[in-house]
Amino acid sequence: MNDDVTRKLKNMHFFTTPAHDCSYLEGRQATTLFADPHAHIDTAVYSALSAVGFRRSGAHIYRPHCQACQACIPVRVLVDEYRSNRRQRRIWKKNLDLDVKIKTPELTNEYFDLYQRYIQERHADGDMFPADREQFQSFLVNGRIEARFVEFRLDGRLLAVAVMDVMDTALSAIYTFFDPAETQRSLGTQAVLFQLEESRRQGKAWLYLGYWIDECKKMNYKSEYTPQELYIDNRWQRLDEAQ
Repeated sequence: MNDDVTRKLKNMHFFTTPAHDCSYLEGRQATTLFADPHAHIDTAVYSALSAVGFRRSGAHIYRPHCQACQACIPVRVLVDEYRSNRRQRRIWKKNLDLDVKIKTPELTNEYFDLYQRYIQERHADGDMFPADREQFQSFLVNGRIEARFVEFRLDGRLLAVAVMDVMDTALSAIYTFFDPAETQRSLGTQAVLFQLEESRRQGKAWLYLGYWIDECKKMNYKSEYTPQELYIDNRWQRLDEAQ
């Protein structure tokens, strides 16, 4: 981290939310720490914040700040050392017929229709239901200049979109939505596999996967991508060290 980034981090203000219901663990209360939403956060500073456990949602950069719970653990995959397992190789091969393009984020009818169907089928019990266009715009489009949409198409038909951020030394997997009727393709896994390959192609050291929560089944998939590092006790530890 250079002196300019260190100075900017020292001068940055952070805010905590009041306690609220946890989105992942039923019956728990959560507190969130946010970087000042009015501060100018360039790519170097954003990269540095990600390296100490922060995450992005829309234009907001945050990390969990719960005093009584440390369940949310930041995870990143070591790109150069990553090797796909048998299941992942099968999924990759199954999806070789897809056309993939990286594009600038935008709100289109095609994107929103796919997003709406995905939320309806997969997250009707969550706080993102029902989906609306304003939510899509603020969550996935009005974020940061580092954001990219990765399209996966079959004969022109949109099957999935992965949202990723391109940082100094890493890519960050922000969100993925896909056609819920295409379960046999394992498109969520395919999106991560593509981002790992893209990380390698761009010479990035890591792919950030967000937070892993041992008690949350929806997060279990993140442990499939190894070797990986977990951010515990204010330092990154390889998974075998952390266990």
